[in-house]
Amino acid sequence: MIEKALLDLMYGFGIAFEPHNLMWSIFGVIAGNLIGVLPGLGALTAMSILLPLTYVMHPVAAILMLAGIFYGSMYGGAIGAILLNLPVHPPHAVTCLDGYPLTLQGRGGAALGIAMMASFVAASIGILIMVFFSPLLVDIAFKFGPAELFSIMLLGLLAGSTMSRGSAVKGVSMTLVGLLLGVVGTDVNSGTMRFTFGLMHLQDGVDLVALAMGLFGVGEFLLSVNRMTTVGSGAKMSFRDMRPTRAEIKKSFFPMLRGTAVGTLFGVLPGTGPTITTFVAYALERKISKTPERFGHGAIEGVASPEAASHSKTQVDFIPTMSLGIPGDAMMALILGALLIQGIQPGPQLVTSHPDIFWGLVASFWVGNLLLIVLNIPFIGLWVKLLQVPYKYLYPAALFFIAIGCFSTENSLFEVGEVLIFGILGAVLRYLDFSVATILLGYVLGPLVEDNFRRALLLSRGDLLVFVERPISAGFMAACALLIGVQVAAFAWKKWRPAKASGAS
Repeated sequence: MIEKALLDLMYGFGIAFEPHNLMWSIFGVIAGNLIGVLPGLGALTAMSILLPLTYVMHPVAAILMLAGIFYGSMYGGAIGAILLNLPVHPPHAVTCLDGYPLTLQGRGGAALGIAMMASFVAASIGILIMVFFSPLLVDIAFKFGPAELFSIMLLGLLAGSTMSRGSAVKGVSMTLVGLLLGVVGTDVNSGTMRFTFGLMHLQDGVDLVALAMGLFGVGEFLLSVNRMTTVGSGAKMSFRDMRPTRAEIKKSFFPMLRGTAVGTLFGVLPGTGPTITTFVAYALERKISKTPERFGHGAIEGVASPEAASHSKTQVDFIPTMSLGIPGDAMMALILGALLIQGIQPGPQLVTSHPDIFWGLVASFWVGNLLLIVLNIPFIGLWVKLLQVPYKYLYPAALFFIAIGCFSTENSLFEVGEVLIFGILGAVLRYLDFSVATILLGYVLGPLVEDNFRRALLLSRGDLLVFVERPISAGFMAACALLIGVQVAAFAWKKWRPAKASGAS
């Protein structure tokens, strides 16, 4: 079986290196990487703009181009998160938590180097998993019904709500704010408008791009609007300072592997977006760290783990899309649409009926990721040079691109107003030492938790025992109970120790 997989992979490299296919793959990677740097103009926008082009393209070249845009933009999004505290794409919001503090410490280049390293390692492992374990992962995905999806997402919600530094109560409260924002819009089951206050623009819910850009990008600008120096003033700009140190690589190694494992798990589960994956990976890393207090202040692990999770999920996402015809998110849905436009039906027979598409796509992943390294090693210096642009020019320009990007999502100024409101909210909350990252987590996970909870109850005719009768779901629910117990015990211990010390004195 291994020999057959290797032979198929060699066949895929032959397809990927055909000049016509290679040209479109390179075009997709370069376009995705450059567009990924611009706030609001993410992979989804680029893929939507170029989708009509696939009508007249060969099926293999069309899929390779869209895939290149997809994973090329994932690294481009890390640049704005680390250097400017701008989550160009929502999955990179968690990268801001430690990536931007590293920039303020003069280690922005090293953080980009670690992000690039994590992306390549995770993507390579994800590709190997696609080659050798696709059938097994598909079988695992089939075992996850609504009850199991609810349980694992509830665990992610509980773990993520306590990942913020400082008070766990503040973290939970911000998660609840995110949950409330997530239920705004039209209820998918009843068609009822919820919490829209009569505004038709909110019938589809709060815009994710506007929420992320407002809380992080505009919020950061409002907090530091009087700053007149450059963002990274005092940071050295030699190439040596742009490379991560051996100690930073050592600290990042196991977080990369754990993040890759999280991304792989979520990659095979249909309907779980990349934003969930990065938050869960960050929360896991913070929980198992011996020094969790470093997170949020420039811990390199806080960059390595979520970036690895994002890129491994990006690769593994293609498994349910190609083999089951079930897209994991909106970008996978576009790639699925491109296949259908070409008259190709995704499913278990795709590998045998169209091996050139499947194995050419797998091989192109390695070509594209190597190309990302070739592009970004010389460009790291260019990205770090952004820090030398005076603040009074840098952030107004960033705000301009934020406004353009948000306007382009729906061609409406309402989204731009949303950015302003969330920017003011984010600035106030951060001034009061609340973690705004957990708002985004609650917003993303809340509707998915609600949807799978209602589906599970419909299938079980209202029996709540369905969540503990199924083994996988019961395991995740037990982990949820254990996490709550640990948090309560830690809170009680903090209260009891001072009381005991004062009593002894």
